[in-house]
Amino acid sequence: MKQKITLLFLLATTFLSAQISYTGFIDKYPVELVSYIYSDGVGTAVYAYSNFDTPIVLSAKLTGKTLVFTETDKTNKETAKLTFQNYNEKSKQLNGIWKDLNSGKELKITLSKEFDIDYGDNIQWKDREILQPESFKDKYFKLIVSKEKGNFYAKVSGIKILEKKTDKLIQKIAVECQLWGVNNISIDDYNFDGIPDFSVFESSYAGPNTSSLYFLYNPKTGKYFESSFSGTSLEFDSVTKTIHEHNQCCAGSRHMNAEYQVVNNKMVLIKKTCLVYDEKTEDFVESKCD
Repeated sequence: MKQKITLLFLLATTFLSAQISYTGFIDKYPVELVSYIYSDGVGTAVYAYSNFDTPIVLSAKLTGKTLVFTETDKTNKETAKLTFQNYNEKSKQLNGIWKDLNSGKELKITLSKEFDIDYGDNIQWKDREILQPESFKDKYFKLIVSKEKGNFYAKVSGIKILEKKTDKLIQKIAVECQLWGVNNISIDDYNFDGIPDFSVFESSYAGPNTSSLYFLYNPKTGKYFESSFSGTSLEFDSVTKTIHEHNQCCAGSRHMNAEYQVVNNKMVLIKKTCLVYDEKTEDFVESKCD
């Protein structure tokens, strides 16, 4: 990655999303980019300069055959645009212009397609790597994505944690998770020890319910280990140092809420309440949890 650009697009057609990987250069500067564009042409993206490997979130817009990525600063002011005229996702080459919106400086973008993250029951491939938007101060992530015959969609089969600037592999972790748009990785202090950890989106379920795998940092080894944290739609409160779980089912007629403490890197239940919709009162009433 230090000698070239890897540009990854997650481009949604009207019927199905397709991820495409390119390598090349913006002038002499290597970058890596992932984009997700919806059928209406609006989307999000992320890219990183390979000399630094710190991902930057972008907005994306496809209008006709013109694809534009926009970078903003912390105040949401637009700072740069990456523009591709006559864009065609099937093309082996992709050429465009990077423009600094403050100075007006422009640089040429020249890219070559590497691979597609394609779909279908009869398609099979493995170990294609996708940059993630979230990163630590000194480390960044890549998803390892694989596709088996008989499964229509690709799945996340692993995570790579790499050192910024050197691309040195620090850790590789096997997982089996759903591929979830651009961002499958989140960063937070999940065990409230003052050290950032990370999670991997695992799956979506009925309604808004989701699950993730939570990996905690071990200061003694400098590596991350999979925790026993589990539950649906977990939220972590750094102020109260508690974990909140919410699960709903049956078209929203039943809700479960639980609160946990973290003791020795394990979730310990504090309280749990369940609500069910009462048609007579047309309101939710507390019920016994299963």
